[in-house]
Amino acid sequence: MNELIFLIAFPTIIAFILLLLSNNRIRYAIVALAALVISAASIYLLATSYARGTVYYTVPFEPASQMMFAIEMGIALLLLWLGIRFKQYIAVLLVLAQSALMVYYEFAMSHGMDPVKNLFFDQFSIIMAMIIGIIGSLIAVYAVSYMQTYHGHHPEVRDRRRFFFFVTFIFLAAMFGLVFSNNLLWVFFFWEITTLASFLLIGYAESEEATNNAFLALKMNLLGGIAFAGAILYLASADPAGGLLELDALIASGQAMAIVPAVLISFAGLTKAAQMPFSGWLVGAMVAPTPVSALLHSSTMVKAGVYIIVRFAPVLAGSLAGVSIAMVGAVTFLVASGIAISQSNAKKVLAYSTIANLGLIVACAGVGTYKLVWAAILLIIFHAIAKSLLFLCVGTVEHRTGSRDIEDMDGLIVRMPRLAAMMFVGIAGMFLAPFGMLISKWAAIEGFIDAPFGLIFVTILAFGGALTVFFWSKWMGKIISVTPYGEKIEGTISRQKWVVLTTLTALTVLAALFFPLISSGLIEPYLLGTFGETARLAQDNIIIMVLMISLLLILPFSLPFYAKAGKTMPAYMCGRPVTTDLKFAGSAGIERTMTTRNYYFTEYFGEGRLLRVANPLCILLILLAGAILAGAIL
Repeated sequence: MNELIFLIAFPTIIAFILLLLSNNRIRYAIVALAALVISAASIYLLATSYARGTVYYTVPFEPASQMMFAIEMGIALLLLWLGIRFKQYIAVLLVLAQSALMVYYEFAMSHGMDPVKNLFFDQFSIIMAMIIGIIGSLIAVYAVSYMQTYHGHHPEVRDRRRFFFFVTFIFLAAMFGLVFSNNLLWVFFFWEITTLASFLLIGYAESEEATNNAFLALKMNLLGGIAFAGAILYLASADPAGGLLELDALIASGQAMAIVPAVLISFAGLTKAAQMPFSGWLVGAMVAPTPVSALLHSSTMVKAGVYIIVRFAPVLAGSLAGVSIAMVGAVTFLVASGIAISQSNAKKVLAYSTIANLGLIVACAGVGTYKLVWAAILLIIFHAIAKSLLFLCVGTVEHRTGSRDIEDMDGLIVRMPRLAAMMFVGIAGMFLAPFGMLISKWAAIEGFIDAPFGLIFVTILAFGGALTVFFWSKWMGKIISVTPYGEKIEGTISRQKWVVLTTLTALTVLAALFFPLISSGLIEPYLLGTFGETARLAQDNIIIMVLMISLLLILPFSLPFYAKAGKTMPAYMCGRPVTTDLKFAGSAGIERTMTTRNYYFTEYFGEGRLLRVANPLCILLILLAGAILAGAIL
């Protein structure tokens, strides 16, 4: 239990220390040391506990719960004040509604409640702790150097770095608390801390756009918070002793008892995971500094949403409500993949890619078979690593070139060769064999084939996967295209950034290499304990993967032998003479410059066009789940 409490308490203590520090060197030293300690503690938990299965801890319920309630009310007052100050009255009403539910629970229903097993860990919790502890800490280290450059580029933004790092480490502490809590009241408390932290970080710049986008995120997540609070009230009325507030007891109680709270909490997961029609808040979050985007997408906010839905997968499995939730994820996967094609802003491509991949995870968890839960957890792992790498690479490119437009990344392999190679690995990690995202989608297809309505899901996955290949490959082509112009500009990137980017690149490759160990040591035992069955990749497929990895390594290892003998050839323009600066004689003898540009098909895949169809469809699916829920209650 000490390891769990440490991982929750230590980042909290560091957060308050950083709130008091203004010296950048001291801040970097503390952040780097804290990141090292948190990563080491996460690895220690893995090394000592992965084979122990599920372990529960008895923690005094009443004192901790009273303190959490007081903090929740303090957060509510803060949000009410901010909502009134910025005239965000819908947010005010939502805060009042959620607070009223929790006040009613506290004063009318909590007496006699005494959940016993309030903290726990299992293999899934350990996986999440590794993602939070290692990737989240690396992003915090990267942010020290990034934020210094950010304020140099944005002198109009008030320097609030002390507050920024305070909220960042509170965010990490809340995520640890969320994945280690077996008491749903405690899960809800940490859930709301992540909502507050994301709201504050998205609005960091304090511009009108940042403030509006922060409140959009707040309002959408408050809708989920109200549903979560409703689930707690339902459980308190069903079991006044409070036993069903324990996550394990609720899941073990069976579908008849657990389906109502499972659907309500899964709805909260949909809002936090930015599934349609709630995807707008995550796209709007791109206004925040890049480390915030990386944190939200890889190790904190959205991962909390899919984590809780995967937890309830055994309850959702085989139910129409679960299929409705899964269809929301499937539609989100297909539509968000399409929208990503129409985007030239690199951060928006990453945002819609995240929304799409989270949709696939939700689809797997909603159907809820053991094979699909295996695929969902694999997707969580590989997506967290590769997406954090890509966000930080894009942030670095933006600071060096002044643009985050994909079209401005032409010839990045010439101008920033090391960074371009890292971006290549990150993009390959999202859609190419033998990297993990493709393996996970492969596993998802196998799982959907045997599932209810499997043909529909397989079809959606096939078309969505094809769209994914389209937008990733055209971005990759821009990065590795060789141009004769442009000077190398990556020499001024700080050492801190290189350390983080190199580590994440290595993790992307290592995760692909050692994924069979991750599966056999962590995911398969979790599935066996939860479902009584487990899934694994066939031995033939593993052999194919090893051969793919071997072939993939031939190219980089062969470069030292052939690089000296290589030569640069002029561009071929169908017989037209081309100068070294890529100018050629066009029609009527007019001199033109050879350029390359991607297709974006905005008339087919534009945001407005696709969202007009997808958002109403997902609302109908959510209402269908709600109608099924109402029928279960009645």
